[in-house]
Amino acid sequence: MFITTASAPVVSRSVYAPALRSLDRFLNDALSAARSAGTQFKDEDKHWSLSVDLPGVSREQLTIAIEGQQVKIDTVEGAPRKYAKAYEFNQDIDAAASSARLENGVLTLTLVKRLPESKATTLEIN
Repeated sequence: MFITTASAPVVSRSVYAPALRSLDRFLNDALSAARSAGTQFKDEDKHWSLSVDLPGVSREQLTIAIEGQQVKIDTVEGAPRKYAKAYEFNQDIDAAASSARLENGVLTLTLVKRLPESKATTLEIN
């Protein structure tokens, strides 16, 4: 009869695991930088400023739609550059007071924050 001691199972780790984690981190950083390249955002007291680099695109080749808290920027078919992106904000946008400007290939949106309307009712005391 043989008696042996039980040992804990050996967990083998891939020697490539640290390199794969580094590669994943590098690719995630590169993709997030590419997504935000050419986009600048500023949060002011009463409005937001959003600037997007769109070289070679004219005013006629852009559509900007504002609905509630969301802004959609699209290029039309036939534009020299394809761009389609939606931005969502934490507050409704006043579309009538907002403006858009395209100069030297940079689209600048000034999006005015809609102030929340008070629905409070004043009661008369008898």
